[in-house]
Amino acid sequence: MKTDAESTPAASQTSAPLGVWDAGSLIVGIVIGASLFAVPADVFSNVPTAGTGLLLWLAGGLLSLTGALCYCELATAYPRMGGDYVYLTRAYGPGTGFVFGWMRLTVIVPANIGAMAFVFAEHAGRLFDISGSTALLAAGAIVVLTAVNLVGGRSGTRVQNMLTVLKLIGLALIVMAGAWLAFGNEPPAAAPTPETPRGVNYGLALVFILYAYGGWSDAAFVAAEVRDVRRNIPRALLAGLGMITAIYLAVNLAYVAGLGLEGVRGSKTPAAELLERAGGPVGEAGIGIIVMISTLAAINGMLYSGARLTASLGAEHRILKLLGKWDPLRGAPVRALLAIGGLSLLLVWLCGTPGGKSVLDACVTWTGERATNWKPGDGGFHTLVTGTAPTFWVFFCLTAAAVPLLRWREPQVERPFRCGVAVTPLVFCATSVYMLWSSVLYAWELALLGVVVLLAGVVAYAISVRLPRDSG
Repeated sequence: MKTDAESTPAASQTSAPLGVWDAGSLIVGIVIGASLFAVPADVFSNVPTAGTGLLLWLAGGLLSLTGALCYCELATAYPRMGGDYVYLTRAYGPGTGFVFGWMRLTVIVPANIGAMAFVFAEHAGRLFDISGSTALLAAGAIVVLTAVNLVGGRSGTRVQNMLTVLKLIGLALIVMAGAWLAFGNEPPAAAPTPETPRGVNYGLALVFILYAYGGWSDAAFVAAEVRDVRRNIPRALLAGLGMITAIYLAVNLAYVAGLGLEGVRGSKTPAAELLERAGGPVGEAGIGIIVMISTLAAINGMLYSGARLTASLGAEHRILKLLGKWDPLRGAPVRALLAIGGLSLLLVWLCGTPGGKSVLDACVTWTGERATNWKPGDGGFHTLVTGTAPTFWVFFCLTAAAVPLLRWREPQVERPFRCGVAVTPLVFCATSVYMLWSSVLYAWELALLGVVVLLAGVVAYAISVRLPRDSG
């Protein structure tokens, strides 16, 4: 294995065009997708008081911070494009790195892009009164943003920055609406009658919160494109995550202030109800636009970062060699972008159309489990998120464990940033194990399909190492 962290072709494809704001915008754009508008009811229904719920949102930010500190050390010690792929390869060998990249390419990134696309499509359909076209609208969003990134790396960055600014403006409007309802003359929202009390379950509430924080690590995938990476990656990760934590606290406080605790518990769309109370039909339309912008920013960010990881994978493994090629004129991994966009469209078809759902049901039944319980309107989002969570947390845990392992194995490598004592990666490892256990319990049958894809990755790696080398 090469000891120079920047000696492979994947590390030298670009001229490091990203600054702190670009990288931070990528983090904020990916993390604040749809969860902030969907999971507050699940969080506050599992805690006894509003204050406890807000403290758990803060705890989620602090637990994510332990992970961000680990990534700061790894990204500055090994400033190559590919993020976890680079760290896992150095810590556990090329096989583990390949399987991680394989799962990101085939399952994790396309599924999360598809999930965000479904949320975009549902709100677009309601806003423009287009019924029965959810899958088509979701596919359209993916096609358009893939095309934007194919134009070139700077094009994708400019769109990301614009969408992030618009998203922050929209979130500020939600906070102001909550403050106006809380301190104005509006009467408190009528509390809905609860169906069945759930009781207190702090662990389940934290599962939803940590899912909402997911995605901040994607900044590490583009480390090779960040100017002065050893200073700017820690700045982007820590500042971006700090901003996200503050936004989550402010928006959830606005929900509680404007709707009341029971109002939040009984609402699946708290932002929509908040703005509707504050601004009537105009406010309701406004939240639709905010959610659409938020999900588009998440899709664009995942396309941008996911393609960079796939390009690193293709540059070093012969079986995926075609995906490692960059277009020097565009400054973008064109084939990797097309692969991720195409797989995202495939998952939208599987989870969003009758024909695709029947195919997926047949696959789940083949594993010996019952068919998927499709829910009207949100089946696609729910299935894609729960089906990919177990794989996601397995690799998070392995990356955190790589911090002390690489310190011991490669003490000669310069580490401009250290995440502190060993307790930091230990806390994040423990968090990842808990999330893995919870997500497997929640979606056992879909997790089995993930295992099948993972085993296919093991087979693909075994084939790759046996392929003859060539001069191309």
